Amino acid sequence: MIKKMGIVWGLRLRMAEHGLFQTTDLVPLLTERGIHLSREQVYRLVTQPPQRLSMDTLAALCDILGCTPNDLIKVEVANAQVRKTAEGTPTPPPPVRRSTIRHPDST
Repeated sequence: MIKKMGIVWGLRLRMAEHGLFQTTDLVPLLTERGIHLSREQVYRLVTQPPQRLSMDTLAALCDILGCTPNDLIKVEVANAQVRKTAEGTPTPPPPVRRSTIRHPDST
């Protein structure tokens, strides 16, 4: 059996805790810290876990949000046991549950 690992990317939640509800709010804050990303790159950074992340970008995000890397990245077992079928292919992982973050003023 193979243990499959995954990450939970907490950037959107940390942004919401600081009143940053639009991905474009992050662009000038990153630029102030020497991180030059397009609006599209920032959107992807916020909305999906990055496969690669520079240490400079991670440090800037932590500075902006007053947090540590552990607040942004949580490592989890994505599928406790991945069984291989007789053909040698792993069974698919369970579906990912998505969450929605709402602005505190909306109901």
